[in-house]
Amino acid sequence: MANKVHILFFLLLAMAATSALSQGLRLGFYVHTCPQAEFVVRSTVAEHVKADSTVAPGLLRMIFHDCFVQGCDGSILLNGPSTEKTAPPNLLLRGYQVIDDAKAQLEAACPNTVSCADILALAARDAAVQAGALTYLVLTGRRDGRISLASDAANLPGFTDSVEVQKQKFAAKGLSTEDLVTLVGGHTIGTVACQFIRYRLYNYTTSGGADPSIDPTFLPTLQALCPVNGDGSKRIGLDYGSSDRFDHSFFKNVRSSRGILESDQRLWADASTNNIVQRYTGIRGLAGLTLNFQFGRSMIKMSGIEVKTGTAGEIRKVCSAIN
Repeated sequence: MANKVHILFFLLLAMAATSALSQGLRLGFYVHTCPQAEFVVRSTVAEHVKADSTVAPGLLRMIFHDCFVQGCDGSILLNGPSTEKTAPPNLLLRGYQVIDDAKAQLEAACPNTVSCADILALAARDAAVQAGALTYLVLTGRRDGRISLASDAANLPGFTDSVEVQKQKFAAKGLSTEDLVTLVGGHTIGTVACQFIRYRLYNYTTSGGADPSIDPTFLPTLQALCPVNGDGSKRIGLDYGSSDRFDHSFFKNVRSSRGILESDQRLWADASTNNIVQRYTGIRGLAGLTLNFQFGRSMIKMSGIEVKTGTAGEIRKVCSAIN
């Protein structure tokens, strides 16, 4: 029965991927020009995640930040004094070494063939799988962008955004409210620095108290993890109790007023997102499968934002610099 469910799951994702073909991407883009491309990326991700589990959420966050700025063109990977890497929301991104490692191997095997943008899209999928998600199909054929500006990162979704602002930012990229909630569910893995949540714990909106949306029985735990005068760079799990495993417990925490980021917790209070959160908090097997299916669909949609294909952009020789 489980095998039948997984086969159906994969077929449904194949249908979702097929609907994205109009963007100029396709399945198996490198099957003739570099047949080992996906294997190289997958094995490289596995090796790095085995050595450092924080690489998995880092790669998921990286593709999100890439696709929301200049589209999914690998612009987040470029070095320079004022590139996207240097923007405040991107300063703590991690996982660049994974992309560079895979790119070096692919340049040796198939020179000038596999784009950095495609490597990032594949690596994000493989990182999620390493963390426990079910796999999904990644269409390829992206080309790399030549423009990367820190100023363009100003409109990335932020941790203090209201649901309405979040919805506007996602809608501007062709993503629905369901995509918003599902992709935020990627916070089921990863951590955040105390400096980004401490304002909720001690002096929320200059009230002198904590954010009232936090479960009062959970507040002492958060305050112990992030003391008022403690190290702001100390990191805590975004999904309390399950931050290293891709599962639906993130949404159960949000339902229980234990969302770590303010923007996450707001998903429960808003009528337009509450019902989607509830869908992901049901019976374990059903909720987990539902989340995995929709996460795959939403990632397929997101990784197709404003892609460059055909003769647009370039295939970088190294991912950190234009040719």
